[in-house]
Amino acid sequence: MKKLLGALGFIALAACGSNDNNGTADAPAGLDAAVDAPASNDLPVPTNGFQFKSAEATIGAGKEETWRYFTTFKGTADVGVKRWQSRMTPGSHHLIMYFSNSPLGPDGTVQKGSCTGNGVNLPVWTYSAQNIDNEALMPAGVGMTVPVGQNVCIEMHYLNATDQDLKVHVTVNGETYAPGTPYEKAAAYVTYNTQINLPPNSTGSAQGSCDVPAGAKFFALSTHVHKQGTLTQVHDAAAKVFEATDWEHPGVKDFGAPFFSFASGKLNYRCEYNNTTNNTIRTGSSALTDEMCMAVGYFFPADKAVFCINSNVLPI
Repeated sequence: MKKLLGALGFIALAACGSNDNNGTADAPAGLDAAVDAPASNDLPVPTNGFQFKSAEATIGAGKEETWRYFTTFKGTADVGVKRWQSRMTPGSHHLIMYFSNSPLGPDGTVQKGSCTGNGVNLPVWTYSAQNIDNEALMPAGVGMTVPVGQNVCIEMHYLNATDQDLKVHVTVNGETYAPGTPYEKAAAYVTYNTQINLPPNSTGSAQGSCDVPAGAKFFALSTHVHKQGTLTQVHDAAAKVFEATDWEHPGVKDFGAPFFSFASGKLNYRCEYNNTTNNTIRTGSSALTDEMCMAVGYFFPADKAVFCINSNVLPI
């Protein structure tokens, strides 16, 4: 597995013309030849799987913006994804793909804003990427279930450092198991801290302690902070499980068989910061002016994802 995890970015309407290629490309296998061929710089549609390709957005010169793309899985049967793969156009900082129980916007369109909206009816984090080309390969016999009609929101964070407008989009492929193949279900484990408060020219920290499902086996784990972050750690009681000092490229800890289980039943996460600005910095979406403190992992067997705010696991 490589580059499994990426960063998180958190609403005036700005819908663009749809370029949704998943009208028939979301079939679990044997894709329809009538599907438009991807552009030369796009990923090809998987032979056994499906593709989500976002509508195009325009990012102004020098702008930092978050956009969201709405779609649904239009296959004829539930599928198990054994590998996610994605590609982002230049100017893209990261993407996060969420699943939700109800549509979050008009199918096939893009809008400014995040998929998490106002925090009501939170969608479920499913896949993310910070690299232009990224993939997430599940362990053998493990997969993430995508039901027929699944509502999808892909959040896209952009930093256009050029003096020209950029036309941008993202492509996400799901490579699936053959129909009828048994697999253990995997899901994401995500923590998020809302209590960051760094006075001007100060150091500080944020942390939390979150319950882990009994029997959960983690096969990947990472963390996420913004540019004031100096250290991130994940512990199982006193035992250090993960550590990073590079805020932009924290890396990923991959666990092979028998994978990693939190013996304490708790995932403890901590982030340290150095605020060298003259501004108070709090939790927020901007990689330049706000901060985050997150641990992000993937585990199995899982009947659902886990989302922990501060130290409280929320019902999903």
